[in-house]
Amino acid sequence: MTTVLLDLDGTLSDSKPGIAASFRYTVAQLGHDPDAAGDLTWAVGPPIAVSMARLLKQYNDDDVNRAVGIYRARYSEVGIYDCSVYSGVVGMLDQFRDAGLPMYIATSKRRDFAERVIDHLGLKPYLRSIYGALPGGGLDEKQDLLAHILAEQAVAPADAVMIGDRLHDIHAARHNNIRPIGVLWGYGERDELLAAGADAVAAHPDDVVRLVTKR
Repeated sequence: MTTVLLDLDGTLSDSKPGIAASFRYTVAQLGHDPDAAGDLTWAVGPPIAVSMARLLKQYNDDDVNRAVGIYRARYSEVGIYDCSVYSGVVGMLDQFRDAGLPMYIATSKRRDFAERVIDHLGLKPYLRSIYGALPGGGLDEKQDLLAHILAEQAVAPADAVMIGDRLHDIHAARHNNIRPIGVLWGYGERDELLAAGADAVAAHPDDVVRLVTKR
């Protein structure tokens, strides 16, 4: 039986509005021009510290720890609920559930934040458990997170599939010998996903179901 590991931001949830607004709020609090940040699509998906370091670099600011603290406080209060489920995703989850496939969230977002988002979006009934980065540090690297899930759930890599929209999802899956499937409705591009080693890419959630169930 295939165990389905699901990224959250850019795969199940269109979370860009809340995340981008929280990034802009953070740089403004640090005394920088938020409008100079430009399009922040690239910042959605990677670990928060990675995206924050890249953003601050254009302001010649290296105070990543302070920035992450500001971001998380703002996101927790306001940005976290500015998201929506992508069209077709609920149908995809319905088909996985009907096929008896266990599903787990595997996100770089902090676990407690991910739990709140899942509750807000009404997706919790589909999931066996939600995994993410730990408050205070821990499992920030996605490859470590996937290894942790495999160990805790006693799942063999060959019996798992990772579904995500960014190269970090693909790299982490490959590192753990998990089959990676990239999705194109999120924040990553086809070339990015294929270059990272995606086994296949899907343009619509129904395509994912076919790839998972008819391997």
